Amino acid sequence: MLSLKAQYALKAVIALARNRTDEVQLTADIAETQAIPKKFLEQILLDLKHNGVVVSRRGKAGGYMLRKSPDLITFGEILRIVEGPLAPLPCLSRTVYRRCDTCRDEAACEIRRVFAKVAEANRAILDNTTIADCLKGQGLPESNPARLVG
Repeated sequence: MLSLKAQYALKAVIALARNRTDEVQLTADIAETQAIPKKFLEQILLDLKHNGVVVSRRGKAGGYMLRKSPDLITFGEILRIVEGPLAPLPCLSRTVYRRCDTCRDEAACEIRRVFAKVAEANRAILDNTTIADCLKGQGLPESNPARLVG
């Protein structure tokens, strides 16, 4: 499941992208409009700043703005910053690969084969959907809540 931190990070980046002026947005304003606890948002924005997604300005007129265009920021990038690898198994991670402790033979592992398909499908969507796409409504079609399962 997507953590609250990841949801908040995406909401904050989308809010910053929506206000595409060259003016900074106050953390308090983002927190209020997006219903994110301010202290938690500050930590998230610092992570995003350290990873080159946002820039900050200090002082009375301080705040945050996107460092790069929304069409260059993907959902996958934001999720990796706040959550770490997207892979469901350590042996499928592209960034922090680690052999599974319980696996004797990766090439013959049935579990790995199935979850490799899951990982590729997730990456295909998350790494090819930008914040700009989201704002234009070009993401995936809305899902039918009746069809969703745990």
